[in-house]
Amino acid sequence: MSTHVPLPIPPVQFDSAGELMLTASPTSSKHDFDFYEGKWRLRNRKLKARLENCTEWIEFESTQEMYRVLHGLGNIDNYLATFDGVPFEGMSVRLFNPQTRLWSIYWADSTAGRLDPPVVGSFDQDVAHFFTKDTFQGKNILVAFRWDARDKDNPVWSQAFSDDNGQTWEWNWYMYFTRYSGN
Repeated sequence: MSTHVPLPIPPVQFDSAGELMLTASPTSSKHDFDFYEGKWRLRNRKLKARLENCTEWIEFESTQEMYRVLHGLGNIDNYLATFDGVPFEGMSVRLFNPQTRLWSIYWADSTAGRLDPPVVGSFDQDVAHFFTKDTFQGKNILVAFRWDARDKDNPVWSQAFSDDNGQTWEWNWYMYFTRYSGN
């Protein structure tokens, strides 16, 4: 399993108020996540500690199932895993805005019971980057999600954090997807 993602994270830009400026790619559409519909097995590789110069990775299996909603303007998935013998459930809600042509991805899980701030972005040639401002352990950070769907039957999702406004990034979670047979 590769740990190196050779694609660079696009530079982030901020407006005069310090808010992220995000523009959809010319090809962005409500069909960008169509490849993802169905049930998946995931190999997860997650840093044991984030933003602490950690090099120790935890690897585990999980499953995920996605279905479309709102006549294709959105989709929802359920993520199921077990951490230290305790069942864990997460869910993503993705919404496509036809006016801006940007996707917003919201995450909630069985630990926090709330929606995290959405990451916002779009696909460009089967690779997507999504960004948001957030906090982690009291630090202001930027979060980046990447969907690499160049291989539609084996896409890769990854997450990176930056505590210096996008000058440097730490990749801290990779999910390697494989379709369940019969999908």
